[in-house]
Amino acid sequence: MVLSQMDAGKALTAAAAKGNADEVQRILEECRVHPDTPNEFGRTALQVMMMGNSKVARLLLEKGAEPNVQDKHGITPVHDAAQTGFLETLQVLVEHGASVNIQDQNGALPIHIAIREGHRDVVEFLAPRSDLKHANVSGQTAIDVARSLGELDMMNSLFAHIHS
Repeated sequence: MVLSQMDAGKALTAAAAKGNADEVQRILEECRVHPDTPNEFGRTALQVMMMGNSKVARLLLEKGAEPNVQDKHGITPVHDAAQTGFLETLQVLVEHGASVNIQDQNGALPIHIAIREGHRDVVEFLAPRSDLKHANVSGQTAIDVARSLGELDMMNSLFAHIHS
């Protein structure tokens, strides 16, 4: 089956957004669609995928999807996984080369967002991999964000990673 680039991008991103791994695999293999084919909004399947479905992420990445793709706000799939708290998806992204140190337009790293959203397991995963001295546009490091939210446990955990 031959799909136009636009139809292919729409079909692939729709399947990814629904978390339909079987359909994603079928489109990638049978239709020979590149995993970074954008939809009509210029977004790739990795950017719109159901974050809780690490199988879809793995399929796209194994077929060559760009793990560090950014939208117009500088947001990467790692930022999205950090915001939604899906640790398993985050681990798959990092395993396939996604950087945890890309900043969005506000200078926020994924760890800043995970702290703000209260995802402790995600923060624990990101801490040893993140540039904890990086400040966002407000001048806040990850520790500053934790402090401003009164997250003393997270703050102490982050301090431990800086000094280890």
